[in-house]
Amino acid sequence: MAESFRMAVAVIGNVASVALYAAPTVTFKRVIRKKSTEEFSCIPYIVALLNCLLFTWYGLPVVSYKWENFPLVTVNGVGIAFELSYVLIYFFFASPKGKVKVAMTTIPVLIVFCAIAMASAFAFPGDHGHRKLLVGSVGLGVSVAMYGSPLVVMKKVIQTKSVEFMPLPLSLCSFLASSLWLTYGILIRDIFVAGPSVVGTPLGILQLVLHCRYWKRKDNVEQQKGDTIEKLDLEKGTLANNYNGDLVGKGNLENNNNVTNHSNCNSS
Repeated sequence: MAESFRMAVAVIGNVASVALYAAPTVTFKRVIRKKSTEEFSCIPYIVALLNCLLFTWYGLPVVSYKWENFPLVTVNGVGIAFELSYVLIYFFFASPKGKVKVAMTTIPVLIVFCAIAMASAFAFPGDHGHRKLLVGSVGLGVSVAMYGSPLVVMKKVIQTKSVEFMPLPLSLCSFLASSLWLTYGILIRDIFVAGPSVVGTPLGILQLVLHCRYWKRKDNVEQQKGDTIEKLDLEKGTLANNYNGDLVGKGNLENNNNVTNHSNCNSS
């Protein structure tokens, strides 16, 4: 029974995490459409890539005992595919200076991962405990940095009193993924699995609280935008009617002048 419950938590956690990894696809569709990275930063995706690499390695039998952490391998393996795609798309559409920045950030990150993987594999022969300690400690630090990134967005929400820049599905997936992996980590008694979610879960709750606090503000902003657009449409319609009226008036005046001139010619 306990094993079935633990596996169910892991499966649901995988689904929530994959949804979380897939969330930036909207941003990168915009990058591809505009063929520009605009003001977006590549750092969060590179940090997320390192996080996925570390926890995939952590879940493999090289570090963990047999396949005790197999759910980590599946979800973070999918995460590697997503985050690597984001980094490559960003690199392709970045400016020359942006390409240099991506390369100078990504290459050291990959070197760090390779160094940790080599050290954990060869420095502790047959010692899974020390391997997990090394990889898990580094992964814990990287995960805390990754989960801390929404703080910037939450600050903007508080300043603007609007959740326009913090989509509800993303906040909900973040909370669900964090809480489920926290539960899973407690069930398997692994501090390195549960640890990142100790930070991620409260941040997810805070995001949902901000949604409850400012969601009406978002509706008001959208209503104001709609009213502004409607007003502009009315103004454009009025200007168009006036313009057409002027054209008709000018046309009639020209026709009258032509008729007068023609009559004068006939009289002559």
